Amino acid sequence: MKLEIKPRFLLFIALTLFSFVIAVVGVHPVVAKTTEITEILGNENPSYFEQQGKQLYTTNNFTEAIARWQQAAKIYAEQNNILGQARVITNLALAYQQIGDFAQAGANINHSLSLLHSQTAPQKTNAYLQVLAQTLNTQGILQLAQGEERQASMTWQNATEIYQQIGDRTGVIRASINLASALRNLGMYRYAYKVLNPVEQDLQQQPDSLLKAAALRSYGDILRLMGEFQQAQHVLTQSLLIAEKLDSPQEQVKTLFVLGNNWQANKNDRQALKYYQQAATICQQEPTCATGDLPRQVDLAIFKCFLDTENWQQAEKLLPTLRSSLTNLPPNRTNIYQQIIFAQCLITLQQKFPQEQFKQQKSISWQQIESILADTAQKAEITANKRAKAYILGLQGQIYEQQQQWLKAKKLTKQALLLAQTINAPEISYLWQWQLGRIGQAQGNSAQAIAFYTEAVNILQSISQDLTAINVDLQYSFRDSVEPVYRELVSLLLKSDSPDDVSQENLTQARDVIESLQLAELNNFFQEACLEAKPINIDKIDRQAAVIYPIILRDRLEVIVSIPQKPLIHYSIAITQPELEAVIEQFNQTIVIRSRRQFYSSAEKLYDWLIRPVLKDLQENNISTIILVPDGSLRNIPLAALYDGKQYLIEQYRLALNPGLQLLEPRSLEQREFKTLALGLTQPRETFPPLYYVDRELANIKEETTGKILLNEKFTLKALEKQIEFSRFPIIHIATHGQFSSTLDQTFLLAWDSRINISKLDRILRTRNISQTQAIELLVLSACETAAGDNRAALGLAGMAVRAGARSTVATLWAVNDRSTAQLMSKFYQELTRKNISKAEAIRQAQLSLLQTNKYKHPFYWAAYVLLGNWL
Repeated sequence: MKLEIKPRFLLFIALTLFSFVIAVVGVHPVVAKTTEITEILGNENPSYFEQQGKQLYTTNNFTEAIARWQQAAKIYAEQNNILGQARVITNLALAYQQIGDFAQAGANINHSLSLLHSQTAPQKTNAYLQVLAQTLNTQGILQLAQGEERQASMTWQNATEIYQQIGDRTGVIRASINLASALRNLGMYRYAYKVLNPVEQDLQQQPDSLLKAAALRSYGDILRLMGEFQQAQHVLTQSLLIAEKLDSPQEQVKTLFVLGNNWQANKNDRQALKYYQQAATICQQEPTCATGDLPRQVDLAIFKCFLDTENWQQAEKLLPTLRSSLTNLPPNRTNIYQQIIFAQCLITLQQKFPQEQFKQQKSISWQQIESILADTAQKAEITANKRAKAYILGLQGQIYEQQQQWLKAKKLTKQALLLAQTINAPEISYLWQWQLGRIGQAQGNSAQAIAFYTEAVNILQSISQDLTAINVDLQYSFRDSVEPVYRELVSLLLKSDSPDDVSQENLTQARDVIESLQLAELNNFFQEACLEAKPINIDKIDRQAAVIYPIILRDRLEVIVSIPQKPLIHYSIAITQPELEAVIEQFNQTIVIRSRRQFYSSAEKLYDWLIRPVLKDLQENNISTIILVPDGSLRNIPLAALYDGKQYLIEQYRLALNPGLQLLEPRSLEQREFKTLALGLTQPRETFPPLYYVDRELANIKEETTGKILLNEKFTLKALEKQIEFSRFPIIHIATHGQFSSTLDQTFLLAWDSRINISKLDRILRTRNISQTQAIELLVLSACETAAGDNRAALGLAGMAVRAGARSTVATLWAVNDRSTAQLMSKFYQELTRKNISKAEAIRQAQLSLLQTNKYKHPFYWAAYVLLGNWL
């Protein structure tokens, strides 16, 4: 069998490795400064040779620079000038690293440190501390070049502290940028942000300089990785303007490159390509830039952009340029990872666009890709870069996997896995566990494949707190680099000739894997691991509630049903993912057309797939509530409007959606806690139209509960903050425009004076007085909607709910009629105040009240409302 691996997955490792090429984001290595000023009196003056070496180094004449610095070091040693000797030997380490002699570079840096730690060194003086900080800064550069990110981060932390001690602001900025680069490569974006944020604030008070441009670029890139795309754009634009003002083409190219990355992470390949191509044009016109590393890095980004957009012809045109520029490169960190990226891109091109379709014959072949990786492996050996070697071995295994040479593929992949485990790199290990699982499956060894897949998932769960370390572009590649591991494992666990043949053990594991995927998806949505699983036993919570887990796989729909005190039920529907998603899309498009009933067909199909196979079991076990843990595009469906041919599902059962029972702890609403903070807008704001009936909606709520109303100009960000901080409202009702999207920065609520995104809402809710109960019992988001055309937009809805800390959230999937909303909400709060009624029953009765009214009988008016989370 030939494995079909998505091109975007094949780009995953390239995207991951792109974070290791730091030249664009960081600052160039700077040779140690001469601390004493001495006139050049002749060839026996060490300062003369030291300055000559520095000039040669800046023009990339590293061999000649080494010769001059060796002369300077010898004279400083004869003069017993320890600081001068240590400083020059530190510079020698940099030069040796540039020519790929890492052994000599390491020996020099160790020699320099031993001199500085000797008893004869003038310790505790500012001059001594300056040289020590410079030496540590260089040591960090060498450590990072050899894949030792953690050691480099600790070394740069020490250098930063010394620079701060002696008041060297320039040194602090340079070391901070380097430290942020190391933290960035480790996926520790929040820590990198904390390092650079005070530097950025300090720089705003300083005049423009190239160092300021570099620091802002690094800061902007960290913001990008945190998903703050708009703020990143602002900071990067500021960096670009400084580079243009100071007429520095290289700094312009670097910042344009990161701006391109920002747009690509924000899913705009066309805008990204524009910035990359602008960077390429500027670099070609500047001799210093054109002869350095930047052209290759920019061309690689353009190449990847062509692959992402499946522009195979343009990608092919760029191949000769890239192949030529990546030939005979010296063995250093940047060059190694550029070659790995190129090889990974070629694997993508070869797998997606077969050789015979190229206009040029022999454009690429598996043998050529293997040759590139073999050359890169030699460079990795020279530089002792075990992390790079682990990637290379795994990619070599992937090449044989593509050629169905399973024994060679398995051997190389196991070597890659062992090396990754040796260097404690779980973010690499899981990739090769996954690859071994695919190979085992291809060989027909299901048990072995399940074992490897299970270990891959276990690794992902173990590093869930650092999940963003897996990939710097995780926001849009998660679906191809992490999600498939979970889904392919579930597919293996549930695969059988008959659904009845699947063991309870496999069903339980499959259910748990899907729960874990839900958690991972939300953590990815937030770009940080902010949620933790809390196992819940539904049998002890609600014995009349059944949980349905639909699982969308490439070739079928699998459904697992959990009924209290019963074995798990499993059934499978033979429908491909594209076919299922087409029905879902038809349902969502037709149900909002009030003048027609075209939605019946798709509503019945979904009912037949999700509900009918288990209907008898639901009835026999007196189930009154259905909890759906929706998967993929099923998150967007109005569950209440599923149709059995006579009745809607809401007429038969109480309904709730849940992103995972491990995320939101169910408990019933205490009858005494009906104090409500109600906020809303009736007047138009920004580009949003007025909501004429919101005032009536809030007035009806006030009649049923106690609390406070903030309407129109009273509903500001500061007013919300004040009310949350100093008052306790178990129920928060917000009637305003809002949007749920699959991207963090496009999920917001509209206040009178600003948009409130999830991050702001989270910050506001964390201000609650510590003596108060933290959780909001019920959050109602009225008049919000999911982003049109975004089949993962309901991630924003789930994200808004869980990040707000609300036990239950009521929201709408589309822009509903505000007049009918006022009526529905009035009924909802009437029901909610009754004794012994659940939230699910309250919203159900409110929906039925509209359904039973001729004016609002169409599902458009009532089916948009969903209850998320706690249904009790």
